[in-house]
Amino acid sequence: MSMSDPLADMLTRIRNAGKAKQKSVDIPGSRLKTALADVLKETGFIKNFKFIKDNKQGVLRIYLKYEGNDCHVIYGIKRVSKPSRRVYVGGKDVKPVLNGLGISILSTSKGLITDKQAMAQNVGGEVLCEIW
Repeated sequence: MSMSDPLADMLTRIRNAGKAKQKSVDIPGSRLKTALADVLKETGFIKNFKFIKDNKQGVLRIYLKYEGNDCHVIYGIKRVSKPSRRVYVGGKDVKPVLNGLGISILSTSKGLITDKQAMAQNVGGEVLCEIW
């Protein structure tokens, strides 16, 4: 059975694994998901990730990050642009998430970047998700 929104599935798996206090979560791989995991690692929301090749599409293993008392670093994660309703913003219309406490990830012509990078470079694109 095909999945209608693989990115939403990835975000849901990360959210559920964090609530279950798991060390890592396995996700079916793709280039977009790998780029998203790279942005999450750069911003400090996950420890690390690795792409495991198999005979199919591969598996993306994400190692989750926790604070001192086993509290997941990601408090909230929300899919903004959906297959049924795409959300685009211009370079001047990018808004910070929770007054800068969170990030939004945009798909732009320069690849996947955070909202702060988009404001600095004055580029817009599709708002994929918000994380705080």
